[in-house]
Amino acid sequence: MSQRTDQHLWSDVTAAGGGDAFGALFDRHVQAVYRHCFRLTGSWTAAEDATQSTFLLAWRKRGEARLVDDSILPWLLAVASHVVRDQRRSLGRWRRALLRLPPEPAATDFSDEVAGRVDSERRMVAVLRGVRRLPRAERDALALCVWSGIAYADAAVVLGVNEAAVRTRVSRARRRLIRLLGPEIDPSSGPGESEEER
Repeated sequence: MSQRTDQHLWSDVTAAGGGDAFGALFDRHVQAVYRHCFRLTGSWTAAEDATQSTFLLAWRKRGEARLVDDSILPWLLAVASHVVRDQRRSLGRWRRALLRLPPEPAATDFSDEVAGRVDSERRMVAVLRGVRRLPRAERDALALCVWSGIAYADAAVVLGVNEAAVRTRVSRARRRLIRLLGPEIDPSSGPGESEEER
């Protein structure tokens, strides 16, 4: 079959839809089409795509083929040139469409937030260590009034004591914590305030 001319093979392709004849033409001319596509694109990958598209289009348009001096190659090269031009136009449209897209938002830098969380957790561990050393009545008053923001009068009802006792317990708890923790750690920063930071 490889000894037959392009004219004979192409006659078989158009008359009977001859896949074998088209395969023989493909084997005969694929390297020439591939090199032509590479010269037009400058890319082996793009040349491979264009070569595949060329033979696919040649099969679809087999009734329109024009042989030159009994060779299908000039027509295949013309089809390949058309395919490469179409691919370039398509790539240009794609690139222009990408340029019209809004830019992706910059990646958020969470390092400051993470550092803040680590620092607040470190402070909270120190505060809780000091709070555990307080008498339970002072601990409960501090947690209700300072950390949770409950009014002294409401805390008094919950704790079963009068409001003055709650105020005294909170005041004592603060003084003891400052002594235990030092002035650099604020005993009023507690779980209620750090929840938003976590």
